[in-house]
Amino acid sequence: MEINRLIDHTLLKADASVSAIEKLCAEAREYEFASVCVNPAFVPLAAKLLKGAKAKVCTVIGFPLGATLPEVKQFEASKCVEQGADEIDMVINISMAKEHNFDYVEKEIALVKEGCKDRLLKVILETCLLTDEEIVECSKAAVRAGAEFVKTSTGFSKGGATVHAVKLMRETVGDKAGVKASGGIHSYEEAMAMVEAGANRIGASCGVEIVKGQK
Repeated sequence: MEINRLIDHTLLKADASVSAIEKLCAEAREYEFASVCVNPAFVPLAAKLLKGAKAKVCTVIGFPLGATLPEVKQFEASKCVEQGADEIDMVINISMAKEHNFDYVEKEIALVKEGCKDRLLKVILETCLLTDEEIVECSKAAVRAGAEFVKTSTGFSKGGATVHAVKLMRETVGDKAGVKASGGIHSYEEAMAMVEAGANRIGASCGVEIVKGQK
């Protein structure tokens, strides 16, 4: 398996520099990653740098807390698509998930999906903050709302991807959606553990190291 084609090569630090984003995109071209994942303000730059490349431009919405209004998330997604984003990774309203208001979660995801138009939507659950039941119900809500992927984590909370969460998400969505494991994946071995658990996309800031570990 070509692990590079599963990797969203990621840089979401608040102090990321233009030169660091340029390096990220150059690496994505060289290693033919699935995408680069950058903050919304860098979408136009990434789209320019990756024109004609195999790697897509991915960005994050309502990141990292998921606490912004659904209509704001929808607007943010639509503006990012206008500026060149191919894929959108949105954070759900985690408070509403903890309240078991899964109807709210589903409607919010559906609203953002409208904003994405025909672009691919991945839904970040932040599994380290959820119970197994909440992970299952949020995954079901994401599928009902038309999302193409469920995703474990932002990488900015108290924990990242776990094999347990990935297995649970895959069992829940079956073949109706993809599963993206992200947060704390630093090596080829860790990435492959997630793939074996059911992930078909990996979010990592160490994409180059993962690929080199494969070799």
